[in-house]
Amino acid sequence: MPNIKSAKKRVKVIETKTMQRKIANSALKTQIKKANAAIEAKSEDKAEAVRVAVKKIDQAAAKGILHKNTAARKKSALVRKLNAEA
Repeated sequence: MPNIKSAKKRVKVIETKTMQRKIANSALKTQIKKANAAIEAKSEDKAEAVRVAVKKIDQAAAKGILHKNTAARKKSALVRKLNAEA
């Protein structure tokens, strides 16, 4: 455990940021899973699910949660899967 006041504060700040990143990552993964499930189930709102997932991916890339190339790859994979089902 840190003894210095500034080091104690850093521990608190890091814990807070870690939780925020975990929440954002979890929400992103959930949207991607929902989009994949909608495509596989051939539901009526699969295009809408993909649109929402792509928006979440873009937001994650803007916040620095995902690298821009990773975001592009994930979006491309979703859209390719959607178009293959059509």
